[in-house]
Amino acid sequence: MTLPEQIDQASEASLTLWWLGRSGFVLKYHSMIFYIDPYLTGSLICAPEQIHHASMVLCTHGHPGHMDAATLRPLLESSPGAKLLLPKSAAAHAHSLGISYQRMTTTDAGLRVEYFQTGDYIRIYSVPSAHPELEWTAIGGYPYLGYLIRCGGCTIYHAGDCVPYPDLAMRLRPYNVDVALLPVSGGVNFSVEQAAQLAEDIEASWLVPMHYGSADPFLDHMLFHRPSQRFKLFTAGEGWQVPDIL
Repeated sequence: MTLPEQIDQASEASLTLWWLGRSGFVLKYHSMIFYIDPYLTGSLICAPEQIHHASMVLCTHGHPGHMDAATLRPLLESSPGAKLLLPKSAAAHAHSLGISYQRMTTTDAGLRVEYFQTGDYIRIYSVPSAHPELEWTAIGGYPYLGYLIRCGGCTIYHAGDCVPYPDLAMRLRPYNVDVALLPVSGGVNFSVEQAAQLAEDIEASWLVPMHYGSADPFLDHMLFHRPSQRFKLFTAGEGWQVPDIL
C-alpha cells in the first residue's frame, strides 16, 4: 500500500501526522489533507504524482529543500483542487518554478488563512522565522515563516527553518501550541537544547524534531535533561495520531 493510500484510509476522527523526512509532514484532519514543506525528489516513501488528495500544500520559504519544483509541479497537477500557501515574497520564485499564480495563496506574519471543506475548517496563522536573522521588507514582508495550524482544539506549529530570536516565544504563546515541529540540525536551525527550551517556554505538550541527521543527540538530551517533556520521534513515512490534549 502506498503512503497516499494509507493516508486516505486513516481515520478522519483523529488528527494524524505523517513525516516525509527532512521538514516534510502530512496533516490529516477530518477530510482535509495538508502537505507541509514536502520534498519527494528521489524519495522512497512516495512519488508526488501518486498524491491525488492534497487539499493544500504549505511551503515555509523558497529554499529548494522546502519549495522543490520536482515535487510541487507533479503534486499540484495530480491534486488539481489544491493551492500552494507560501510567503508573499516567494510568489515570484514559485512562478519561476512553473507554478501559476492562480494556484497560489500568499500570506505573511500576522495574517490568517482559513480552509473550509465539507463543513470543517482549518485556520493557518503565520509567524516570522529567523534564518538565521529576521528579514523583512515593506513589499515582501517576511521571507521565512512558521505556520500555526489550528485543527479543532489542537494547534500544530511548524517552524520551517528557524533559530531562536528574542520574542519568538512571546509570539507563539497566545496560540497555545500543542505540538511543536522544530528543526534541530543546529547552525541555521535550533540546537536540540534550544528546541527543548522553546517547547518548555511555550508549554507545548509535544516536541517533534525534524530536519536532522542522527537522532542520538536529541534522544540523549530529552531522556537525561528533559524527562518531563513529551516528544515523538518519527521514522520516515510513519503516521501518528496526535493524542487528545488534556
